Order: sequence, then C-alpha cells, then structure tokens
Amino acid sequence: MTTRTIVTRRRRVDQKESQDFNFTEEMLPIFSGNGNIPDVIKEYHSQAWSTYKSLPLPTSTDEAWRRTNLSTMPIGSFKMPEIGNISTQISTPPKELLKPLVGESHGGQIVMMPNETTVELDRDLAARGVVFVDLATAERKYSDQLTRFLGKIVRSDESKFSALAAAMSRLGVFVYIPEGVQVELPLHSILWGPGTNLAYFSHILVCLEKGASLTYVHEAASHNEVNGSTLHTGMVEIYVGQEANLRFVELQSWGEHVWNFSHERAQIERDANLDWIFGAIGSHLTKNFSDINLIGQGATGRMSGFYFTDGVQHLDHDTQQNHLAPHTTSDLLFKGALKGNSRSVWQGMIYVATGAQKTDGYQANRNLVLSRGARADSIPGLEILADDVRCTHGATVGKIDRDQIFYLRSRGIPYAEAERLIVEGFFDPIMQRIPYEGVRTRFQEAIIQKMD
Repeated sequence: MTTRTIVTRRRRVDQKESQDFNFTEEMLPIFSGNGNIPDVIKEYHSQAWSTYKSLPLPTSTDEAWRRTNLSTMPIGSFKMPEIGNISTQISTPPKELLKPLVGESHGGQIVMMPNETTVELDRDLAARGVVFVDLATAERKYSDQLTRFLGKIVRSDESKFSALAAAMSRLGVFVYIPEGVQVELPLHSILWGPGTNLAYFSHILVCLEKGASLTYVHEAASHNEVNGSTLHTGMVEIYVGQEANLRFVELQSWGEHVWNFSHERAQIERDANLDWIFGAIGSHLTKNFSDINLIGQGATGRMSGFYFTDGVQHLDHDTQQNHLAPHTTSDLLFKGALKGNSRSVWQGMIYVATGAQKTDGYQANRNLVLSRGARADSIPGLEILADDVRCTHGATVGKIDRDQIFYLRSRGIPYAEAERLIVEGFFDPIMQRIPYEGVRTRFQEAIIQKMD
C-alpha cells in the first residue's frame, strides 16, 4: 500500500492585513461634547462607524487599488489630534495661504487647525442668506439644510476610508447658496494639518440652489515632516442645482509624510455647470476618487487637474464622468510630471447610461516622465449604453522632446532652464484655468522648486 500525502495550500495572510487603525467609537464627534446635534446626524455618524468596522482595508486584489499598495502604511501609529496628544508648539499656516484671493478682503474664509477653527463671512453675503460655516456649527445651527445633502452624494459604504471620514469628521465646511444668489467674491477654506502620527478627517459639502453661482477655493496643506507619518481621510459632496454655476478649485499641498485618501462626487442638475480644478503636489501617497454625475439635461461638467511628483511620492487619481441624462457634456484634462522614483496613476471612465442620447464626453491624460526611475500609469475607459453619442479619450506618457531642448539650448539657454521652461509650458493650459493669480504663482513656484 502507498501512502498519499495531501498538501493544502492556503494564501498566507500578511500581518498588516489583520491590523486596523486604533480609533474607537468613543472618538466619534457625537461624543465630543458638541451638544444640540439632531438625532438624524448622530445616526449618520453611528451608522458610518458600523460600516467602517464591517469593511476591510483595501488590498491590491481590489481592482480600484491594484496599483496602490498600502502595505507600508503605519496604520497603528495614528491618533486623534486632541490637545493632550499634540505639541503645544503647533505650527500655523504660512501667510501666503491666508492672503485674500481678490483685493484686500475675503468674501469668506475658514481656517481649520487641530486646536481651533476661525470663520469669516462678508456681512452682505450673510444678509443674502449665504451659509459658510464649519461642520460643527452646521450640525448645530443648519441641520435642516445640511441633512438634505449629508451622505446623499457620497455614501459612507463606498470604502473603509469613506466610512471612516463619515464617522469621524470634525473638521469640515458647509457652503449653502440660496436660489438665485450670485456670489461675486470667492469663498476660501484651508485645512492645515501640522504634526506627525496624527489623523485628520474632513468633510466638505457645497450646495447651490437653482440659478445660484459661486467660486470656492479649498486647500489642504502642511509642512514636510522628516520623522513620522500623518493620515488624512476626507469626503467632498457637491450639489449644483438647476441653472447654477460653480467653479471649485481644490488644491492639495500636503507634506510628503501624509497618507491622503478622499472620496469626492458632484451631482449636476439640469442646465447647470461645474468647473472643477484639481492641483496636487504633496503627500507621500494619495488615493483620490473624483466623480461627476450629470443627472439633468443640459448639465455640463469640466474637470481639470495637474500633479507633480518627485522622490518616492505616489499619486493615484480615479475619475468618473457619469452621463445619466440626455444632452449632457463632460470634458476632462489631467496633466502630470514625474521625477525621482515617484509614480502616478490615473484611471478614468466615461459612462453613458441607456437613454442618455446626444452625450458629448471627452477625457485626456498627459504625462511627462523626467527621470529614469519615475513611472506613470494612464488608463482611460469608455462604457457606452446609448447609440447617439460622441465620446473620445486619449492618454500619453513620454519624455521631453529632445528637439525642443536642442532649440532652446541653441538660443543660449542652459539645459536646466530649458527643461524648466518646457515643463512650465506643459502645465500652462491647466494653470490658466486657476482663476486667481496669487494661487497660480504659488503653485508655479512649487513646480520650479521640484524642478530644482
């Protein structure tokens, strides 16, 4: 008789897969002493916490995360930035971040820091019914408007990170523009996240009623820290009502020690327009989901983005242009440059629903690879279920044209300056879409610093 040996192979479970963040239910905002929170908002946070506990951390086996590896994230080191947990020497935002975007004063500005939040709003705008407040104030004083949109556009169950942001967000902004109100001066908010081994959670809600218009600039930023890591998890929910117009400029200049995760979506109604501009130069790792849902006839959405990575930075942008009604238009252009051993990932999809005839959709991603060790992955996609549409996409990854370098050097321009001029020209079409010169100049200077 022969003895058979049966060998069973099981997938080895990485130790990090069994770990989780050190957050507890007692840390939820509803237990922070913030009284007068309506029950519906308490339920929202509690339900999101239950969802968070039930979901695993994403892994490379998940299609959306296949090119972004979280195995080196020190998930057990992050703690809430309570006053007792952070240094008394909290750095403040640089002055250039706080300057008015136009003229000598702000239409409104909110500055969010671990130890305090400051809010300013022009009196005339407040008298016209404009709401521009931090999230904690919105939960107490504007709960009726807030709960119309809270969790309705970005669901808490979309990933473990969206659930965590929905459950734990204490920092955030609620913008509400009443029907027909035209806001001429821009609104501005800053999330400043100093320190290391901390976790920041944010939730931005922007709501424009029928015929309203607004320009809103939001920036998340911090200094670079040499030792330690920081976590940011955020949500952005945008509602653009019928015939409304929103220009939303979103800038990310986190320090290169920050692990940054966000879920963002805009819902655009009939004959409404959204101009959404992204800029990203910071963080150690970013995974960003940004979607536009065109749900009303005549809705238009434009998405413009730029990113510049160096060192070992990893930026992953996942975009969706969802045409859910006829006669809708979307236009996406993302441009990126990479140095060192950095990596970028852009995954895009144009989706056209059944019956969404006369759709016009476009998406393009262009990348300049400036170093041998850098890498750019560009994955456009189309899913079209209607037969009378015009949808196109394109993606390029390449190096600087040597003929352009030769031409500039033949005019007496040194190599490094020639390369910088070409990169500046590459980004210029996106930069010109940023409506404020001061913001454009600051990000152009950041790009020059990375080039140097």
